[in-house]
Amino acid sequence: MQLYKNQQLKVHNSLTGKKENFKPINEGHIGMYVCGPTVYSNVHLGNCRTFMSFDMMFRYFKHLGYKVRYVRNITDAGHLENDADEGEDKIAKKAKLEQIEPMEVVQRYTVDFHNTLRQFNFLPPSIEPTATGHIIEQIEIIKEILEKGFAYEVNGSVYFDVQEFNKTHDYGKLSGRKLEDMIANTRELTAQSEKKNPQDFALWKRADEQHIMRWPSPWGDGFPGWHLECTAMSTKYLGETFDIHGGGMDLKFPHHECEIAQAEACCGKSPVNYWLHANMLTLNGKKMSKSTGNNVYPHEIFSGDNDLLSKAYAPAVVRFFMMQAHYSSILDLSDDALQASEKGYYRLMEAISVLEKLDKSTKSDFDVQVWQQKCYDAMNDDFNTPILIAQLFDAVKHINQIKEGKESITKEDLALMTSTFQIFVNDVLGIELIAQSNEDSNTLNGVMDLLIDLRNQARANKDFKTSDKIRDELTSLGIQLKDGKDGTTFSLK
Repeated sequence: MQLYKNQQLKVHNSLTGKKENFKPINEGHIGMYVCGPTVYSNVHLGNCRTFMSFDMMFRYFKHLGYKVRYVRNITDAGHLENDADEGEDKIAKKAKLEQIEPMEVVQRYTVDFHNTLRQFNFLPPSIEPTATGHIIEQIEIIKEILEKGFAYEVNGSVYFDVQEFNKTHDYGKLSGRKLEDMIANTRELTAQSEKKNPQDFALWKRADEQHIMRWPSPWGDGFPGWHLECTAMSTKYLGETFDIHGGGMDLKFPHHECEIAQAEACCGKSPVNYWLHANMLTLNGKKMSKSTGNNVYPHEIFSGDNDLLSKAYAPAVVRFFMMQAHYSSILDLSDDALQASEKGYYRLMEAISVLEKLDKSTKSDFDVQVWQQKCYDAMNDDFNTPILIAQLFDAVKHINQIKEGKESITKEDLALMTSTFQIFVNDVLGIELIAQSNEDSNTLNGVMDLLIDLRNQARANKDFKTSDKIRDELTSLGIQLKDGKDGTTFSLK
């Protein structure tokens, strides 16, 4: 479906701080790189939100007819405990703690990552390269940067010379930081430091005798810097300049800033046209933290095995919850928010199931074509999924009106509405239809039959205070009673 020629997409470019018309380098083709996980622990729910945002974009690009090469890496080496090029490699540290090989750690948590994303209904990326699989490419980039005078070697380690680079380039342009301010606010180097300046970052680190992840290089046995792997893999598979680079907001500095510097130093050109950043996920209004206990993993949400949750939530419900906020906005997760999203999810799914049962007419009271374009307009405005979902629920109101005979719709408009729901709910938002279990459904039906009988008895006894209370309490819980000639029925709002 070649729709992209008729749809002008705007994206917020972190590099310019502005919303811009999106124009790919090669018409009809998109190259997109997203920083993947460091696989030393179970995938964090906040990371899932970031990857979900870019999965949604990937889906929309594909729907618009683009041929997309989506590269999302696996960091399986080189990510140290802090951004000052100090501490142990996160994977090697976990391997020592568990007394297993580092690649066992990598395998275990890569499998967990893929399983979790599969439950969330992610599409796999086009290419999923690993840092350890691209050591040669990283070494070649370091050689090039050294040759051009933007790096220096000390005792088997190689560091990027930020001040030398900044003489001819603009280090800090993505994050809006000035090197002069960074220098002024940085402590002096310790006596043990090999760096010329605190702002310099490692391209290659010498491996001491205890370091178990190591590779040979022209500078001795060592391992690559964390920032370098993304430059090596993105340029290898997408070219020296590509369309989109994405990741979490927390990666803007220093990771993405260093990526830009490395690529410009090596290739002499800006590596990316559009930088897109997804915002963080908080929990009960606070930053997620394992140390404070304010933390929940995806598998705990799916099982309900967390004291912060009152019940289990299906992956489709959690995905729907995340799509209700713009990818660049902070989203707060709470049990109340998930419960509200669950009600909204089932209301949306019920409306979709009703579509195929609607009676057709010779005229339509709802302009489906205008509504469909509003759905596209929302997505074309920097992937505005909350506005899209609002448009979907606007259609739900009309579906219910048509069901009750208060509005009408033609066969053609009904087909267009049905296909539009398929496009945006399933294909773009990636939200799967899940049916409530028979056990849950039977329990709900039994409870509702009892409440409807009690309400009917109260009405027969002219106890309208009780009958109204039952109706109002159910309404507050998202359950709507409908009195008709054949009796009282209920539906989830």
